[in-house]
Amino acid sequence: MDVNSLKPVLKTQIVQYLNLLDVNPEDIKDDEPLFGGDLGLDSIDSLELVVLLEREYGIKITNPAEGRKILVDVNHMAEYILANTKTA
Repeated sequence: MDVNSLKPVLKTQIVQYLNLLDVNPEDIKDDEPLFGGDLGLDSIDSLELVVLLEREYGIKITNPAEGRKILVDVNHMAEYILANTKTA
């Protein structure tokens, strides 16, 4: 899987994991900030995204500083997933 095919899957997973009822996956821009932007995500949502990465891709994030670098936007998440897993 390449980064362009992973992004739509990732957006769908974000909507599902965070139960974003008013958001369609295709409405999330690749470079839209996940936190502090229009999505209105908070610290609880960041934990859910960490769970998503672990369950779906086998990526365990234990360092909060590392998490802040990964959970910037869909672009960062997709690139990190592809660089750190063989199952994506």
